[in-house]
Amino acid sequence: MMKAIPVQEAVGKVLYHDITRIVPGEFKGRAFKKGHIIREDDVPQLMNLGKYNIYVLDLQKGFIHENDAAIRIAQAAIGEGVSLTEPSEGKVKMLAECNGLLKINAEALYQINSIEQVVLSTLHTNQTVTANLPIAGTRIIPLFTEESRVLAVEKICAAASPIVEVKPFRSLKVGLVTTGNEIYSKRIEDKFGPVVRSKFADMGSTVFRQILTPDDVSTIVRSIHELLEEGAEMIVASGGMSVDPDDRTPAAIRAAGGEVVTYGSPTFPGAMFMLSYVGDVPVIGLPGCAMYHKATVFELIVPRILAGDRITRADIIALGHGGFCASCSECRYPSCSFGKG
Repeated sequence: MMKAIPVQEAVGKVLYHDITRIVPGEFKGRAFKKGHIIREDDVPQLMNLGKYNIYVLDLQKGFIHENDAAIRIAQAAIGEGVSLTEPSEGKVKMLAECNGLLKINAEALYQINSIEQVVLSTLHTNQTVTANLPIAGTRIIPLFTEESRVLAVEKICAAASPIVEVKPFRSLKVGLVTTGNEIYSKRIEDKFGPVVRSKFADMGSTVFRQILTPDDVSTIVRSIHELLEEGAEMIVASGGMSVDPDDRTPAAIRAAGGEVVTYGSPTFPGAMFMLSYVGDVPVIGLPGCAMYHKATVFELIVPRILAGDRITRADIIALGHGGFCASCSECRYPSCSFGKG
């Protein structure tokens, strides 16, 4: 199906694949695009790229070209919030269309990559992504392959779709309860409020009210109920999350009617994290590390809630693999291993 002809005899022929140019340390990219009609003045440049022969492709029935294969695989794999690039050097990239939570069906992804000559590579699932960020790429390894391989991918995707999607964040009305006698009495400045407001604003939600309370269970319970009555769609209780006898927040969350998913998370920072639900409203106990660490358990769980996930204890347990922050001298989150099990 493919034969080689000397490049000097290829003038007027159509390229059936991209030709790459590499300059170490400076450039790697497409020098000639698939579909280019070779001109006389292309011949010296092609020879400089080591292309002394050009391959002419005559695909038989039942075979598919690399670009067409990549397009079909990508189209079958994507769900909402994902767009595609044009093929380049046989590869199609997938881009996030919006800010949101990346969701990867890892089991189906494994099945796809088990098909010989097929490659589909993604970022880790359940991480925050921004619009236009490349999140995945696909191609076949050879210049062409049996169409049956692509049909097998499409069958997997039809049964397990989507394989790659970006779920946009919901804009929630968030209530904040900040506990601590020292803050309530104004002996020290509240540092939690501004940090929590900023974190939610970055994801498109708003802290509509903050209540300062002493370390008193009944007062904290009353504050949680007030926020619920005012329409809070999520409540964050900040402070008072340690095992110190003076810290009453976990007991108050339970007393407020919260169905506790977990008190404790296998993450550092963020081990003293608490998650409960009052009906459908998540009520979170946020430990103090969220004030001064860029990435904590907050960044691993709250985006999932905003994307519509209802978090289970199994989800929390799974954070142990990858839940240890390396405390780099310069935080690179999310471009690091934290939270990526």
